Amino acid sequence: MMSATAEILKRKIENFGPDALEAFVKMMESFEEKNTPAISPFHMDEILYRIQFHNENPSTKLDFYENISELKKYCA
Repeated sequence: MMSATAEILKRKIENFGPDALEAFVKMMESFEEKNTPAISPFHMDEILYRIQFHNENPSTKLDFYENISELKKYCA
């Protein structure tokens, strides 16, 4: 069913004129998820360093999350 629908859509797209095709591409791009991290690379490095340090020194307390598994979940 899904491949038949994809084939129908493919045939329709192949018949688009240049303007319609360009508009379609822009519309499809707007649907794509932007995978931009909410945390800057600098801060991510710091968080990963703290996780590593905490794993090596489990008696230490993380100063920004009480639960290490919660932090890992948000940064995975």
